[in-house]
Amino acid sequence: MITIETQEQLDTLKQENDALLVLFGGAHCGVCQTIKPQIFDKFSVKFPNLEMVYIDCEQMQEICAQHGVFSLPVVQVFFMGQKFIEEVRGFSLIALEQEVEKVFAKMNS
Repeated sequence: MITIETQEQLDTLKQENDALLVLFGGAHCGVCQTIKPQIFDKFSVKFPNLEMVYIDCEQMQEICAQHGVFSLPVVQVFFMGQKFIEEVRGFSLIALEQEVEKVFAKMNS
């Protein structure tokens, strides 16, 4: 999972990848640090075409604010540069996986 350090880097990844998952978290967010490897391990196997990146909101506050992220964790999933999915704070990784799967299925049909 790539760690994003600039808005330009994120914009480029949105343009270059058909599917991009962005995890907004923080070093002092226990939930963020717990789900980060779970998302990476599970989703990288199930969705090999899904690029995954991490943004540390404690370090990159401006990027997080530009994306409307004011609580942690937040997952945003972009397809073709457009945000399709957003999960905030208490969410189910299983439900997130199912949502991503639905969008991939629609894109491939």
